[in-house]
Amino acid sequence: TMMPGETPPPPPAGTAAAACTNCGLLQQNINEYVAALIALKQKMIDGDRLLTEYQQKCTDILFLLVEISALRCQVEQMLQKIVPLEKCQEELSSLKAELEEKKVCL
Repeated sequence: TMMPGETPPPPPAGTAAAACTNCGLLQQNINEYVAALIALKQKMIDGDRLLTEYQQKCTDILFLLVEISALRCQVEQMLQKIVPLEKCQEELSSLKAELEEKKVCL
């Protein structure tokens, strides 16, 4: 076991080339790993953006549903006011017809 600050003994001469090859492979693997991590981070950022847009659209839809519901209520109220007015219109028409008949008789 080595103590902190100690340097390991130099490897035998034949293993230096192998160590360099291993270092090169390790560096290549690290570069690929970092590239994969960067790509994953970008996908997460894109995913968050899409999720935010989706949530905004859901909020917009809910707002529109509330508006539609309010408009339906207004239409119902207007229909309830129109029905008695139509009855009055019918009564006025029949009264007018009666008056016309009486006018002709007179």
